[in-house]
Amino acid sequence: MTAPPGPRFGRQVPSEAPTEPLRGTRAPTAVLERPRRGRWLFRLLVGGLLVAVAVVGGTAFRVWQVARVDDRRPVDAVVVLGAAQYDGDPSSIFAARLRHAEELYEDGLAPRIVTTGGGRPGDVYTEAEAGRRYLIDRGVPPQAVIAVGEGSDTLLSLQAVAARAKQDGWQSAEIVSDPWHSLRARTMARDSGLLAWTSPTRTGPVVQTRETQFRYIVRETGALLYYRLTHASVDTQTSGLG
Repeated sequence: MTAPPGPRFGRQVPSEAPTEPLRGTRAPTAVLERPRRGRWLFRLLVGGLLVAVAVVGGTAFRVWQVARVDDRRPVDAVVVLGAAQYDGDPSSIFAARLRHAEELYEDGLAPRIVTTGGGRPGDVYTEAEAGRRYLIDRGVPPQAVIAVGEGSDTLLSLQAVAARAKQDGWQSAEIVSDPWHSLRARTMARDSGLLAWTSPTRTGPVVQTRETQFRYIVRETGALLYYRLTHASVDTQTSGLG
């Protein structure tokens, strides 16, 4: 007889147990998502930086470009933006603007000159009044010079001029200021309702050195961007570029 099979000795092969899903099977996907998010964030930051550089650079170029243009033409009025005055005597910056306005008037571009700018507490004269006195002393007929002595910055002054223009029945203006101020002044004048162009002065301390020019271009770039974002003027009363 053959003996019944007995137990087998040697290596036992365990029976295959049912497998459970490994925990954290999504971990590889999560690990991949983190680099992807990092790349998208980096691209977003770089894109935002490039846009900011393009906006600032484009604005600075436009400030420089318009500063080089003398867009003189027949208009209803030459509007001189105010600057500092001392007891009725215009500062060198203001005087340069006034002389340029006088030149435009003598060339027959407009029948009137409008001087602008308010005063500070304690001032005997407003900037507009000081400018008017200066022009009359230089021989411009008194009836041809209108002083609009309202506004402590460019925007408020131009809004006051626009209101006076509406009252007197005229609407086009040649804005006289420093070259780097031209684009912002023109933008504000048009936003105030005037048909405006610019004829910047080419004399005075603002245009004497390249360092001064660069400083004013940088400041005007920031001021124009600020205006476009807020529709408010930057307070720079001492320079007349508010």
